[in-house]
Amino acid sequence: MSAQEPAAAVKKVRIATVWLDGCSGCHMSFLDMDQRLLELAPLIELVYSPLVDHKEFPPDVDVTLVEGSVSTDEDLRKIRMIRGRTKILVSLGDCAVTGNVPAMRNPFGAAATLDRAYNENAQLQKQTPTLHLPTLLERVRPVHEVVEVDVFVPGCPPPADAIFYVVGELLAGRTPDVGAVTRFGR
Repeated sequence: MSAQEPAAAVKKVRIATVWLDGCSGCHMSFLDMDQRLLELAPLIELVYSPLVDHKEFPPDVDVTLVEGSVSTDEDLRKIRMIRGRTKILVSLGDCAVTGNVPAMRNPFGAAATLDRAYNENAQLQKQTPTLHLPTLLERVRPVHEVVEVDVFVPGCPPPADAIFYVVGELLAGRTPDVGAVTRFGR
């Protein structure tokens, strides 16, 4: 290659992050990678995330990190669409991996949960909202019960070091040994 020829552009890995029914703790851990995000920047293109202003999940995503459980009809529709547009799907955090805190309503069911929240515990205007809310599924489910998951990263939330390790291994084309860097509830 001569000095006048431009270097071939390195194809960036298209990464997305998604937030279903969770607390955003996994996304906060993602941000806690701090300056290491700058190390990843030349290698990745963040194509969708609640951290940026993308409205529609794009096609042809290489890696998607999914936080949260599948609790509503909207979550169910979204995760199925995401799986169809993603090469490697990562369940990020205990809610995505096991259902965790959102799944604590499972023994009671959706109707009883709504009644408790909007009628039994309300002081004024006791009524269950029906407009502009997604429909609760009868049972909260971890992501792998709905779609195929390629990598499981437990933790509540997973530490930033674990997320950085997992993303780094995936960028290198390797399957991460997640058990070496995190565990449930860590």
